[in-house]
Amino acid sequence: MPLDSAFLLTMLLAFAATWLLSAGVVRHGWRIGLVQAPNHRSSHIRPTPQGGGVGIVLSVLAVVGISTGGQTPLWFAAALVIAVVGLLDDIFHLPAVLRLLVQTATCLTAIIGIPVLPDGAVYLLILLFAGVWWINLFNFMDGIDGLAGTQAVFMTLAAAALAVMADPGSAADQNWQLMPVIAAATLGFLMWNLPRARLFMGDVGSTFLAFMLFVACLLGVQAGWLSFPIWLILAAVFVTDATVTLLIRMARGKRWTEAHRSHIYQRLAVRWKGHGRVDVIFMTMNGVFLFPLAVLALLLPERAWLIALAVYCPMFMLAFVLQMKVFSND
Repeated sequence: MPLDSAFLLTMLLAFAATWLLSAGVVRHGWRIGLVQAPNHRSSHIRPTPQGGGVGIVLSVLAVVGISTGGQTPLWFAAALVIAVVGLLDDIFHLPAVLRLLVQTATCLTAIIGIPVLPDGAVYLLILLFAGVWWINLFNFMDGIDGLAGTQAVFMTLAAAALAVMADPGSAADQNWQLMPVIAAATLGFLMWNLPRARLFMGDVGSTFLAFMLFVACLLGVQAGWLSFPIWLILAAVFVTDATVTLLIRMARGKRWTEAHRSHIYQRLAVRWKGHGRVDVIFMTMNGVFLFPLAVLALLLPERAWLIALAVYCPMFMLAFVLQMKVFSND
């Protein structure tokens, strides 16, 4: 179904607004403490403005507020809260416990506001844990230029395309249109974040984008366009790297909440002395491997969980081999 001109204009405005707001952060971010100096976890070598995710937040929420005529959904308030807390963390470095409580509350709000589960506390706890872990792992994976932004663009556009395959009429739905708007706004930020980055999205951007992807997942499942296994497939490169790295650090007795540079993507960036090749590798895996299998899971819904398992088994094995053998002396 072709997109109407009004919606295409909305996407263009989301892109332009984010680009302009990002430019403002690049120029004035130092005034409010939004400049990140290199540290032991950093993959950059010079002070760089962060908090560029503010542009994504304002653009996306403005579109949602206007399109709903002020009758915003319950998750809207949760998205605003997680963005504000992320911005405060970028400036003041909030305690991890406070951030975790906010993430739990916002994910619970989204789950309640977008019901997709059978009755039962077990289902609720599993989905709540998945939402909170997704926000944290997405934040962990935002450590080199362009990676988190390109992942968000891939997931939203891929999910939008799959939803149209499942239901051609979905493109007229406001919940479907949220996904291309997120992609357009993120692309506006990426103009400043692709290697070599002049701006980082910060926690305000990474936690907001992760939460909005969680919301998009719930909305897609609720509408019947996509299933949970399809979303898991689209998220596989981030889930695999972050989860395997966490498990290895826990097995070695290291604090998993402690900042580090032991993710696969970080090790590759160090080895290759740059970020661009890592971004290309991750996006190639998304486009060549994961998207076709997500299409297969859409076409074979009764085997979707098996397909997701077939995706994760070799990826987890590869990640463990890379971490334990290839990078063992790094």
